[in-house]
Amino acid sequence: MSDTERRKRWMGLLAKAPVAEISKLWTALEISPEFECLRAPEVGGVMVRGRAGATGAPFNVGEMTVTRCSLRLACGAVGHGYVQGRDKNHARLAALIDGAMQTDLACRIEAGVLKPLQTMMEETRRVRSAKAAATKVDFFTMARGED
Repeated sequence: MSDTERRKRWMGLLAKAPVAEISKLWTALEISPEFECLRAPEVGGVMVRGRAGATGAPFNVGEMTVTRCSLRLACGAVGHGYVQGRDKNHARLAALIDGAMQTDLACRIEAGVLKPLQTMMEETRRVRSAKAAATKVDFFTMARGED
């Protein structure tokens, strides 16, 4: 897997995971690198696009609120965070972890933050799928014997 693909994965995970969980895991690592904000957390909107049947012509579904942040660590690594909603702390924390993942702290952060988050998100998805599967109804047609 390329570095770009790995970064996409951890940025996606940080954007989707609950900020309380990220914060708890990050605090437990006791890492607090110095940083300066390049772009302070700011709230904005993006246009969400869709395709009919996943193959049709694209169309605008609507707008979604996002918060973004960019910062530079003292070592020079630049981190970015984009999250759904208006949580500026979530965006700042995602940017901080993204920046730190580009340093020699990457292995510690992956083991202490990203892997536990991934496990938690997979378990949440599994439980949600099991609940949905329990409500599944199979419909079938019976022949009435009239030919």
